[in-house]
Amino acid sequence: MIDWTALRVRLLGERNTSVLPSTVRLPALPQAVTDFVRKSQDPEASPAQLGRIIESDAGLTTNLLKLINSAAFALRMKVSTPQQAISLLGVKKCRLFLLTTSAQQAMSGIRSTLINPRSFWAVNLERGLFAQEVAGLLKADSDLAYAAGILQDLVLPVLTGELTEEYTGFLNAQGSRNENLNRQERSRFGWDHCDASGQLMLGWEFPDDLICCIQLHHRGLALLGDQELQRTAATAVAISALLPDPLQQVPDGVRKLALLGQSWKTFDLMELAERVDTKMLEFSSSPSGHIPLSRRCSALLKRAEAVAAPAS
Repeated sequence: MIDWTALRVRLLGERNTSVLPSTVRLPALPQAVTDFVRKSQDPEASPAQLGRIIESDAGLTTNLLKLINSAAFALRMKVSTPQQAISLLGVKKCRLFLLTTSAQQAMSGIRSTLINPRSFWAVNLERGLFAQEVAGLLKADSDLAYAAGILQDLVLPVLTGELTEEYTGFLNAQGSRNENLNRQERSRFGWDHCDASGQLMLGWEFPDDLICCIQLHHRGLALLGDQELQRTAATAVAISALLPDPLQQVPDGVRKLALLGQSWKTFDLMELAERVDTKMLEFSSSPSGHIPLSRRCSALLKRAEAVAAPAS
């Protein structure tokens, strides 16, 4: 079994020393979330104790009860308290849900001229759902993969908003260089948004497994060859990071995913993309004008084939 804490220390160290310029300001999580995360690490903590922490924040209480009473769980009786929700969902699933929704809300007020918020969060949800599907193929932790998939690019609105000139240059250069965004970040800053996200979440006291999955999300298909990580949620998230997004972080990501399907017979890019599209419709999460993932992948593959085809 992987030691996520040891891996996190190797990746980020023990200290929460930010790589970001002092001008870049990051939001904080609600105190109730931090308290819940700390208390939930105690194996002796009861659902009643944890429920009282959630009840101290009306927003958290509303979000948790909305989740547990949604059609996704199809419960016969309505759940009315956080304690009941924790007993039904389990502590880990509740923790991941609270961290995911709270982190998204903390970033919801950030504005960037390079990112459309509705499209950004729709693509993040697609990646979370895709990572969840891939985790199922790997027999890895699908809840962890889903949460990390959604949060992998959480810090990009802050970075593109505060460092607009630099990121505009990155995006303008991608067309000619065909270079991954994180490599351009490292070349310019000495760090990338994976590092920034990992350090932000370390400061927020996120669990080490979630931090590691996000820190490693641009390691790509190399994680499939990593003896320690190949069957973990980290690999599922890294595969989801190859999907197309508005910032074109991995210009040839879809081509790599298509090639992966040739060597991994149970991995079918288009089938997985269609499953994600179906779930997006169920969640009613696609903004107006959002092109389904399967259509975007299909268009990119056809374009790649046209470029690769010899001139007649």
